[in-house]
Amino acid sequence: MLRRAIPFCASRNAHFGLRHKSSGGRRPKKKTYHRVAELDRVMELRKKPLMILQLTSLVQCQPHGSPLFLWDLEKNVGFVRKWAFMALIDKHPSIFRVAGTPPSVSLTARSRTLAQEEAHARTSMEPLLVTNLRKLLMLCVDCKLPLQKVELVGPQLGLPSDFKDCLIPKYPQFFRVRPFRGRDCLLLEDWDSTLAVTSRETRLAQEGVVNMKANGDRRKVKISRDGNYLGPFAFKMNFPAGFRPNVGYLEQLERWQKLEFPSPYLNARRFDSADPKARKRSVAVIHELLSLTMEKRMTSAQLEAFHAECLLPSQLLLCLIKHQGIFYLTNKGERSTVFLKDAYIGSNLIDKCPLLQFYEKFMALCGRGNIDLSDNMNSLPTVI
Repeated sequence: MLRRAIPFCASRNAHFGLRHKSSGGRRPKKKTYHRVAELDRVMELRKKPLMILQLTSLVQCQPHGSPLFLWDLEKNVGFVRKWAFMALIDKHPSIFRVAGTPPSVSLTARSRTLAQEEAHARTSMEPLLVTNLRKLLMLCVDCKLPLQKVELVGPQLGLPSDFKDCLIPKYPQFFRVRPFRGRDCLLLEDWDSTLAVTSRETRLAQEGVVNMKANGDRRKVKISRDGNYLGPFAFKMNFPAGFRPNVGYLEQLERWQKLEFPSPYLNARRFDSADPKARKRSVAVIHELLSLTMEKRMTSAQLEAFHAECLLPSQLLLCLIKHQGIFYLTNKGERSTVFLKDAYIGSNLIDKCPLLQFYEKFMALCGRGNIDLSDNMNSLPTVI
């Protein structure tokens, strides 16, 4: 394990994972991105539960409550995935029941009763969805976002697949759909200053440090080895195991933690992107975007989609790697995913919304819990 830490202020042309020339005839050093096994495990654990919930939705969507014939399964999931679903049915008799001629699959009485609670979970989620959608628009420079991008991140936010018809029209005081340059965009109708508070600021308020002066205490103190500092502009750090920051890195990190920066909810056009305060504000914007999702994570493609609206850093990948105490980038699963590290303890999400609590309760039928399941479940039809 290399003990040389990644410099906090990385070069703009740095390429992680490549060997660089060194002087003095020494062996070249390789800059290392440290893996977090617990967060990688989150991506591994979600595969089977997601298939179970997809199959449950297919069974529930059958007309007149009729069972799903096994010969129709291929029409819904394809020939290859059909065999994986059939193996899943056989492995979980506590959830699925196969009967009749020709054979069909239905939910057991217990799983059918529990599945009916999803409608209640989604109803209780609605106020949170509306608030988070308003905050998302407030983060955008013009308080508007193409509907296509809202649909892209909709499953992560917890939005139902038909939110354009069932959610947006219910709140005309907050939202309006309007064409702009050939695309339908969702516009914010009302700016609410009380919502312009980030999750980071909320946490600091709970810890009683939000009103501290940034440079109020100038006494010389021992540098924190974990990078965490008390202050109104500090981020919670969680370095990966095996990461050994040297004193120089920690000194630079301390100065960065104490650096003031504008609120992510202020218009990004007001700031020079080369200003260190503006660069730190960009980190806060990414932090807030991830905080608005149900599971405090997005795929890299979803995060990249906000480049224009939120004026994210041009080298977004480098920014995420550079701040590995705040974010974690994993390539596990079908797509690379960005995690907000302070939202997790090990592999477990700290705060779970009602919909995630329902998913976890349902998966307990087959002995699986504490699993994140949002990626594709909200794209499936909701049965009420």
